[in-house]
Amino acid sequence: MALRAAILRHVRVPAQTLTRAAPKLNLCNGFFRSMSSHHDHITKEEVTERVLSVLKDFPKLDPSKVNPHAHFQKDLGLDSLDNVEIVMALEEEFKLEIPDKEADKIDSCHLAIEYISNHPMAS
Repeated sequence: MALRAAILRHVRVPAQTLTRAAPKLNLCNGFFRSMSSHHDHITKEEVTERVLSVLKDFPKLDPSKVNPHAHFQKDLGLDSLDNVEIVMALEEEFKLEIPDKEADKIDSCHLAIEYISNHPMAS
């Protein structure tokens, strides 16, 4: 998705910094604990609620038109650039990265919900 790559080249995201006092061992233990924990995976209902919330907060949308089965272009009137922005917002919301090939396929609330609810790293 060339459009997504072009946008990402121009978007600056502030890097989080860790304080020097933070013990490295605790950070690593927390990281590995979260990586190996299967019980922390979010439910499909929570994914649905959060996906719809992200879309309802999107400035170009009428929140009353957003539902779990809405198609981004046909039902919500979004264009391809809007679609890229929605996918990026979903990546941020769920703290995951969606590969371009998969992001190109996500063109509805239903597909976004399905992809994220099946993603092992969604949080």
